[in-house]
Amino acid sequence: MKYLIPAVGLAALTGCQISSETLQRMEDQSKYEYYETSEFWADGRAMRTPPEGTFAREQLVGNPGLSTGRVGAQLVSAIPVTVDKSLLLLGQKKYNIVCSQCHGVLGDGNSIVAENMGLRLPPSLLELSERPAGHFYTAINEGYGVMPSFSGELNTQERWAVVAYVRALQAARSTRPGGESLPQENR
Repeated sequence: MKYLIPAVGLAALTGCQISSETLQRMEDQSKYEYYETSEFWADGRAMRTPPEGTFAREQLVGNPGLSTGRVGAQLVSAIPVTVDKSLLLLGQKKYNIVCSQCHGVLGDGNSIVAENMGLRLPPSLLELSERPAGHFYTAINEGYGVMPSFSGELNTQERWAVVAYVRALQAARSTRPGGESLPQENR
């Protein structure tokens, strides 16, 4: 009885004949060419404007540090995107969702998850302020030590937003309420 079901399935498959029209090849399918008109869209254009917040491939080629955090073998020292309030708010949101469970809300490495890590505690991001921006980006993008890569959870812009937010946490840690910097020994 247990051989009857696979045998019936095999017999059914041998009788199948699928025409080539059913399984069209991609190059033979209907498609729009560059600058063609389309009745589907209200503006009559087949080519669409890219979604907001996306990067064209050509932009990445012009600035390899944007997508990798490195130029050649050297880590980028500055964040290669414009840092503004909206980027910092995005960074805060993504940091709190993805990073704070291990690195803590303040970036100091204190969290409930960190307390239960037996192998190695996550570092305090506040103590790594001398590291270049590319260090944090590549850690998010490729993973670092026991930390896995989060490139599947964060796109390029979100990764740089998290790096900008980490820099803001580091800057906030090293200033006094009056706006003056703390001496190095008090950091």
